[in-house]
Parts: sequence; C-alpha cells; structure tokens
Amino acid sequence: RMGIKTVAVYSDADANALFVREADEAYRVGPAPTSQSYLNVDAIMNAIRESGAQAVHPGYGFLSENAAFVKQLDAAGVAFIGPKEYAMAAMGDKIQSKIIAKQAGVNTIPGYDGVVRDAEHAVEIAEEIGYPVMLKASAGGGGKGMRIAHTAQEVREGLKLASDEAQSSFGDSRILVEKFIEEPRHIEIQIIADNRGNVLWLPERECSIQRRNQKVIEEAPSTHLDAETRRRMGEQAVALARNVGYNSAGTVEFLVDKHRNFYFLEMNTRLQVEHPITEYITGFDLVEEMIRSAAGLPLTTTSQDDVRIDGWAIESRVYAEDPEKYLPSIGTLSKYREPASWQGPNDVRCDSGITEGSEISMYYDPMICKLSTHGATREQAIATMEHALDRYLIKGVTHNIPLLRDVISSGDFGAGRITTAFLAEHYPSGFKGHRLTADSAFELAAVSGALQFIRQARETGDVAKRSDAFVLLIPQLADDGAVSKLEAEVSIELLGPDGVQLDGSNEFRVAVSGGSESVDIGSRTQDFSLKWTVDQPFVETSDGTTVQFLDPLALGFRVQFRGTKFDIDVLAPRQRELMRFMKEKEKLDTSKLVLSPMPGTIVSVAVAPGDVVAEGAEVAVVEAMKMQNVLRAPRAGTVKAVHVKPGSTVGGED
Repeated sequence: RMGIKTVAVYSDADANALFVREADEAYRVGPAPTSQSYLNVDAIMNAIRESGAQAVHPGYGFLSENAAFVKQLDAAGVAFIGPKEYAMAAMGDKIQSKIIAKQAGVNTIPGYDGVVRDAEHAVEIAEEIGYPVMLKASAGGGGKGMRIAHTAQEVREGLKLASDEAQSSFGDSRILVEKFIEEPRHIEIQIIADNRGNVLWLPERECSIQRRNQKVIEEAPSTHLDAETRRRMGEQAVALARNVGYNSAGTVEFLVDKHRNFYFLEMNTRLQVEHPITEYITGFDLVEEMIRSAAGLPLTTTSQDDVRIDGWAIESRVYAEDPEKYLPSIGTLSKYREPASWQGPNDVRCDSGITEGSEISMYYDPMICKLSTHGATREQAIATMEHALDRYLIKGVTHNIPLLRDVISSGDFGAGRITTAFLAEHYPSGFKGHRLTADSAFELAAVSGALQFIRQARETGDVAKRSDAFVLLIPQLADDGAVSKLEAEVSIELLGPDGVQLDGSNEFRVAVSGGSESVDIGSRTQDFSLKWTVDQPFVETSDGTTVQFLDPLALGFRVQFRGTKFDIDVLAPRQRELMRFMKEKEKLDTSKLVLSPMPGTIVSVAVAPGDVVAEGAEVAVVEAMKMQNVLRAPRAGTVKAVHVKPGSTVGGED
C-alpha cells in the first residue's frame, strides 16, 4: 500500500520461512543460534550495505530495543523505524526508565532503582522491600529474565536463572528488584508519536492472562477500567514519552490493582506483539505510523479527540507448546489451516509467518500465530474467537489451542474476572484438557456416534442403512488430572428419505445414555444435523459447533472438541462386553529417571555419578527457545549415571 520494497534477513533455520519468500530480497546473516545471526549486528549491517536498504524495521524482538544497534544505523545514515537512540537507551533500561518515570510524575512500584550487584545484594534488597519480589531483566522484555521470589533462597536461585536468560536473550545480564504486587492486572497504554512533537495515547490493552510472565490472551479495551482511569493512565504515558523526546510507537505497561490504582511497570520501545487488537478498535495502522514517524511525516491524525473505541478485540497467542507445562514443541507442520472471517469481513485476523510444511525449531520463540478477533461487543468478540479456535487446524506439533479455547469459554473470563494469576489459579496442576460436563459429554457422544455412522456407511458401501448402535469410550479428566473412560451407549437413526450423504449434510436422531462416576449423562435423545465430508477435518453441527476430525485410530478416531483432543474408542455392544475381561497394559516405571520435558540444549549439570540428592534438588538446566528450565530429582537417592554434559542437545523425554 505504501509502495515500499522489503529486504529480509534470515538465519539458516529460517532459510525456507514464509517471510523470506515474501520479501523482495533476502540475505543470510548466519547459522541458527541467535548470537550468530539475528543478534549479529555486523552481519546485519553487511546485509544493509549489500541491499542498499534505507531503513530498518526491527520487528518485535532481538535487536528491536538495542540502542547500540540504532546508534550504528544512525552513523551509517540508515533510518531506524522506531524511537531515537537516546530515548530507547533511557526507556529500554528498566532501571533508568523507572527513575525517569518518577521524574515525569508517573506512579511507580516500590523497589530498588539501581543495578543488583550479586545474590546477597538481591536478598538484602528483597528483605528491605518485603516479599514477594520480582526479579526482572533490566533490558528487553517478553517475559524473558523474570522470576518471582517469596524467600531468600528463591531470590538466590531466581537471580541466576533470570540473569542467564537475560544474557542469552538480550546480551545484558543486569537484574532489578521490585515489589511484586499480588492479584494485579496487567494493562498497557499504546502511544504513537512523530518527530514534530505530536504524541497520542490509544485505548488500553489488558494482558493479564499470562504464563511464565509472557502474555497468552490480550483484549482491548479492558473490562476493568473506567473512562477516568483510562484518561489518567493515557496522560501519564504521554507525559513519560514527552519527558524523553519519544517518537514512533511505544507501549507503557502498568500493573493495576482491584481499586484501579495503577503503577508504572516498564516501557517497551518497540511494536508489541499484541498491536493488532489496538488496530482493530482504533483503526490506526501502527506500522504505518512508525514508518511515517521515521520518514519525518506527521501522524495520520494529531488530535487526541480523534481517537475512538470501536467495538472489542481479543488476541490469542497460538504457541507450539504443551499447554500443561508450557514447554515448547518442535517439528514440521504436516497440516496447517488458519481460520477465515466468520460473521463479517475481517472479524478474524491471523498474523503468522508459517505455512503447511514449515518447521518449528528449538532456536526461537514457539509462537505460531497471533489470532485476533473483533466484534461490536465483547461477547461477540469472544464468540468469534471460540469459532476461530475451533476452525484452526494444526498437526505435526503440540499446540496450546486447547488451553486458549478453555480460557476463552470460561465463566470467569466471560465475566472479566481476571488477574495475572488466572492460569495458576484455574489450573493449579497445569492445564490437562477440557473437563467434560454432562452437557458437553452428551454433545461429544452424539457427534461421535454420527461420525461413526457415516464412516461405516462409506466403508461398507451401505449408504441406505437407517440405524445402528455403538458403545463409546471417551477419555475423561478427574480433578487431579487422572484420565478415566466415560462410557456412553449411543443409538442413532438417520432421518429423511435419502440415504447417507458422504459429502454434505445428514440429519439424525441420537439417543445417548451412560456416563461415569463424576459425569452422568443420564438418558437423552436429540435431533440434529451434521455437515461433513468423510475424513476431512471440519465437522459442523446444526447448533454452530465445529468439531475437528483429526485421525482414524485402531478402535475409533481422534477428534478435537472444544479445543481438546479426544481419542474415541467405538465398539459394538458385543466388543464392549468382551473387553471387560482384558487386562490393562502395565505402565513403564520412570520414577528413577530424570527426563528432559522438551528438546533443547543442556546449560549446566549439577550432579555426578555417586552423588546423593534430595527430592527436588537441581540436577541440570536445559534451555529451549531462549527459556531456561531447571530439572529436579523426582525422588531422593544416589545418582547412578549422567548421560549428558553442558552443550549436549537433548530431545523431549531423553
């Protein structure tokens, strides 16, 4: 639209990535590790010289908040599409930015304004402030280099992990300590500014649904703010930006308590991942505003009165990760299909950089897509998000759509009852999947029975069949995460004069009875229609629900229902009767092993053969996708063998 040609830089891991194919030109900057490629300033400067690029947009991470890089661009006469070097240096450093915020009259969190010298200094600061405290990387953002500590020992352990993560992600190991505000909401104000002195604040984004201090679901505006609080937060954000001569797009993040008291958290001197939802409700194109600012042009509007809120928008960050423990997943996307708009043009937006066949590697952030929806009301935006998540097909890697779908559909989220502790409080043992209720179990059983009826009609060629009966065994989660089987007897009758349609709609009468100790379906009968092409992924029911048919299995099939995968066993009544006499296979005992929960690189090993360890003692640290995870002894005992060393590459379950 703006007539600007694009030049991409890429590492070996991204050589076949979508952004490389879509750019007008692309230049290799090194091997996969970030220190040798995307953080390699010399290689990137060479690409700029070779391509003759006139400006650089840094994206969301890596060098996007590196003032030294901006300084080199300035010296080379290349425009940086972002703030000036001095503003980035001031606000990109969390320690310095907090001092500046105080000077600008911005509310700040109690804490230490200097650099932490060592672990004992951190403990001293924490005990003076009072627990709990937040240990946070001075540079960068995105949840990297952050730990919450409730005791002196947690401060010592957390400081090392946070410092190592900060060094790995940003090349800066400095850590600050501040009071951790309990039951907070994370709400941020987007600002845009040009080089002519114009600064605007845009309506807030709520980012309280987080895991590991990284945002998972965001929405704009927030259910928590009133107009007066919104205005005061916006005006403080603008005052902060003016105090440092800020230009371009930036985000001022606040923690807000239940009384709407708000405290400056940090300023991100870059475009935020969640920018699409601000664009949805304001009509501003933030990247265009950044480019205009860098080119010396004014903002598209310079009047705060022109800023309006149009409807509601929600963003779900779709990650390649295990949604239970938030551990990354790597592999090839064997099937990939993004959802399309639903009830109106552009009510669903997918910002992604991958296609079917793309590789999710261990080297970078595991985000697959920023999935955003918009509606005239919050309820409409939520309904559209539910539909979009149900229509999002991803195979080849584990993903977090089950968690996203469960959160979006929860009563507390619908009522706006959220804090940054939402995930920890709702899933204290980790998210394990959708927990069936009597209603959802009936719905799943009815749809599964209809799918089996249609599949059998194709396999036998008997499309004139009018009725059948099955016994379904459906996985069911208990409160403690244990999986049992819910048993449902299904009788199904094809309605209408025509035979079974293998590509189209069928109408059925389904009777379901049964359940389990915790979920009683009872005995229910319902007429419904189902639209499906056999063995294709999307199944649409007459009530608007979309179920995904994923794979045929030996005894049935796998479906995705309300975001969660269910392996459905389908048995004839006689089969079920005989199965009761079969013994279950014994599970492999892994209680004496320490397994890596994800693919990654071993950072350190804390034990040697012959060492005596207590339960929970650190055994090793593994790093994947810029996040470090401590592996601990599952039980007390003596170390018999160690099969890795620092620098070793491991796979999941190694």
